[in-house]
Amino acid sequence: MQTIFKSRNIIQAGWLFILFFISCTGSQRKLFGSRSPHQDYADKLSRANLDETALGKSWINASAMALANPLSVKLPYSEAGYFESGAARAAGLRFSARRGDLLLIEISPRPANAFRVFVDLLQPAEGKEPRLLSSADTLNHKIQYEVEKDSDFLLRIQPQLLESGSYTLSISTGPSLGFPVANSANPKIGSFWGDARDAGARSHEGIDIFGARKTPLLAAADGIISSVSENRLGGKVIFLRPSKKSYTLYYAHLDSQLVSEGQQIRLGDTIGLLGNTGNARTTAPHLHFGIYSSGAIDPLPFIDRTRPVADKIQADGTSSALLKTANKAKIYSAPDKTSQTILLPETNTIITPIAATGTWYKIVLPDGRRGFIATNAVRSTAQPITTEQLKSDMRLFDRPDTTAGIKTQIPNGTSIDVL
Repeated sequence: MQTIFKSRNIIQAGWLFILFFISCTGSQRKLFGSRSPHQDYADKLSRANLDETALGKSWINASAMALANPLSVKLPYSEAGYFESGAARAAGLRFSARRGDLLLIEISPRPANAFRVFVDLLQPAEGKEPRLLSSADTLNHKIQYEVEKDSDFLLRIQPQLLESGSYTLSISTGPSLGFPVANSANPKIGSFWGDARDAGARSHEGIDIFGARKTPLLAAADGIISSVSENRLGGKVIFLRPSKKSYTLYYAHLDSQLVSEGQQIRLGDTIGLLGNTGNARTTAPHLHFGIYSSGAIDPLPFIDRTRPVADKIQADGTSSALLKTANKAKIYSAPDKTSQTILLPETNTIITPIAATGTWYKIVLPDGRRGFIATNAVRSTAQPITTEQLKSDMRLFDRPDTTAGIKTQIPNGTSIDVL
């Protein structure tokens, strides 16, 4: 037994040396290349022929499965989890966001300087490999991504081989543009995209932001003033073309225009004063704010500052202790009781928690399926259901499968706890 233990230590040390060498090479390509740190690491495993080993194959397969079978969540979302060094695992999440949202993704690994985690944001493509959009820097572990169209997104989290540690993940959204009315007026949005106009003859192609007359109107982005004019509907109007964007911002009903066509402006510059010119002359002073890109689009996600926050995590997601299901427990496809029910497990089914979010555990079932279960629907395995004495020799398998590997042989007469 002592010889076996020493051999395992030598093998483990050899793996750690190889993986340390891999993680320390190719830093220039990470900094200046176009590939993600995750792709670079996978390439290094391949060049070292580690992709043909059992552990290397498991890491690559886990990476692919995280994208092929992600768990669906709604934003904002946060979770706390733990990756064990003995298992090659990856986490995959799928969520949606609106055009104009700024995705804010941050992961905090612990230990911060010794636990290396890859975080990739991708976009699913029908019948194709997901398209890589952005990757977190391996030092600050943050992603900011401006959503260019209403879409679903994939997030993959995966540590390097043989590394263990806990993490906290946060996915939220914010506005991708600055707010166009100065805060001094305590501005309020009083009319939204799609509201009826002219007794239902047309719909509102923008939002109305109300405030005190002559409140400063601000540039919502760096850019150039493409037009300053006056018309019957909008009154005094300004068109602003943000730098490196495919859309134009429209400011209408201004009391005064303080810029000229072709002028370069910066985010937060005052470009006009709030008023009620044009067809708004009988209404309270307000800014009609619109965005155009081959037609009008809803501007609210671009400037909405009132964003919800994720539920506080109320369970320990960093513990790998096994749990068992309570009576009438349900396992769901998302942390929401209105989502699809994956399984109605038998009471005392053993499950493995891999993360926690709000009042939910993200779990793995014995057959490998993943899902969510409410924290009040599980029990600790510290207290066994019963204790039995074996009446014959019994094999102990490494997983619930009679074709699996045999860990040990338990002799007749041994007392065992049934969890």
